[in-house]
Amino acid sequence: MINGAIGTGKSNSLMSEYSSLLSEAVLRHRARVAETTARLESDLARKVKSEFIGNMSHELRTPLNTIIGFSKFLGEHDKRKLKDAEIVEYSRLINEAADRLLTIINDILDISKIQSGGFSLDSREVNMEAMLRSCLASFQSAARDAGVELGIKFDHHVPMLRGDTVKLRQVFTNLVGNAIKFTRQGGSVQIEAQGRANGAVMVHVRDSGVGMTEDEISIALTPFGQVDSSRSRWREGAGLGLPIAKALVELHGGKLEIKSTKDVGTEVTVLLPQRSQPAIAHGRGMMIDLATLQLAKAAD
Repeated sequence: MINGAIGTGKSNSLMSEYSSLLSEAVLRHRARVAETTARLESDLARKVKSEFIGNMSHELRTPLNTIIGFSKFLGEHDKRKLKDAEIVEYSRLINEAADRLLTIINDILDISKIQSGGFSLDSREVNMEAMLRSCLASFQSAARDAGVELGIKFDHHVPMLRGDTVKLRQVFTNLVGNAIKFTRQGGSVQIEAQGRANGAVMVHVRDSGVGMTEDEISIALTPFGQVDSSRSRWREGAGLGLPIAKALVELHGGKLEIKSTKDVGTEVTVLLPQRSQPAIAHGRGMMIDLATLQLAKAAD
């Protein structure tokens, strides 16, 4: 009996010691994993931040340099007489660069308001058919210059909606503008709208452009995310068009979904309810998703 008790005591002691050592080993391993993860996240965060600052600096400086350069030429008109055609051309380039700069600034202010939850809607009756036709008409010149065919189709009667006309126009301006920008010469961009049985409206914006992978879609929907973050990317942009469009659709109580195939094209579907139900809280969820960017960068 005594020997048995002593044996049991030794066994319990050994088990306790083994358990303690195992627990310490597990804790050390977890600490090492946490330290490694934190270091990787920190490195990726610095990389993303550096790329973001570089890209934004590039986006802001490009139009600003155009404005400074050509306004300087116009200011030296007394020293070197410019032809009327040159004056008109320089003025046009300055105007386009100023519009581009203003668009970037407005987008940054919009995403800031959305993130802070300070974005509100001016809800009124919206004629979706008229608004979509007007939006597409404003891109006719840009599409013609890019060699892209534009089309619009209404399958069914498109009902009136209750929403913010200005914000909804901004949504489809961003979507159509993106579609044209990433569609090569000879391609097409189509808008299709249809009414739903419950009075909602579904709008599809389809293009035959460069397309995206699932990871690239996640980046494109992240504020300031750049699918191609290199300085030599073939299309400029601050990476705010899609995030702003998605946030504005959600503020109307709607949904925005993207389907895309690389080198085939992209389809963006917007579903809007008959009456908007402003949900400013959605805006609070629009903070920059650094984790998404990090995962996407790591995948590269």
